[in-house]
Amino acid sequence: MIEKRKHSRVDSIYLLNYVHLDEDDKELLQGMGRTINVSESGIMLETHVPFSQDDKIDVVVGLKEDMVPIRGKVVFSRATPTGQYQAGIEFLAIEATALEILRRYIDAFNALSSTL
Repeated sequence: MIEKRKHSRVDSIYLLNYVHLDEDDKELLQGMGRTINVSESGIMLETHVPFSQDDKIDVVVGLKEDMVPIRGKVVFSRATPTGQYQAGIEFLAIEATALEILRRYIDAFNALSSTL
């Protein structure tokens, strides 16, 4: 299979807060979810509610003591056998400092994984 991703993904499970936005950036729904994996350009999010392709989502991911706010859009969504929903989120906007925190986390995780 040919890899289409620009950035490698790191499998990780962190709780996060999300806000589902309408086309005018007004809040439709707020809830909690968890990350399944993360990269510099997106995350896979698991929630109790489904999303549709192209939905806009604001998420705040807690990486240890750092909070990383990110805006993204849903590129795919699927139901799981356990009744949860997974959504692939492509980042649309991430501040430079938040991106740097995310990169440090991914680098540290990759370094740790290579020693196991």
